[in-house]
Amino acid sequence: MKKILLISIAILIPTQSNAELGWGFKSPAFNGNGYSSHVLSTEQLLFNRQSEIRDKAEAEERRLERELENSTLNKFVKNLESRIYATLSKQMVDSMFADCTDNCSNSGTAEIEGSTIDWAKDPVTGEITLTISNDDGTTVITIPGAGDFTF
Repeated sequence: MKKILLISIAILIPTQSNAELGWGFKSPAFNGNGYSSHVLSTEQLLFNRQSEIRDKAEAEERRLERELENSTLNKFVKNLESRIYATLSKQMVDSMFADCTDNCSNSGTAEIEGSTIDWAKDPVTGEITLTISNDDGTTVITIPGAGDFTF
């Protein structure tokens, strides 16, 4: 009977326990484990979506620019400008390299779209100096005289 009494007293007397209880949320939004990957995934999805929208807008803008550049009117204007410039350059070259002894011009000037083109021919050596001036600066080209050209 003493044994039963000791056992019942031992059961009834509270004892101190050293056990630790662990508790935490299962959601990655609330605990430290996995929360950073959850936030990074969300941010990456948002960034990718914004990039797609921006890329689509830029692609549409480039498509519209190409469409405008390839219009019939634009093609005509480019072709006309090309022919006009070709004719002007041919006339200037003909004047520069004219082989005459009488009343030939030894210099000339042309202004085209904000650029000034000056040329001068040395009557003795035949050397031609071509000077092109615009807002970016000046370019000087020296063309040797007719006797200096050999191929």
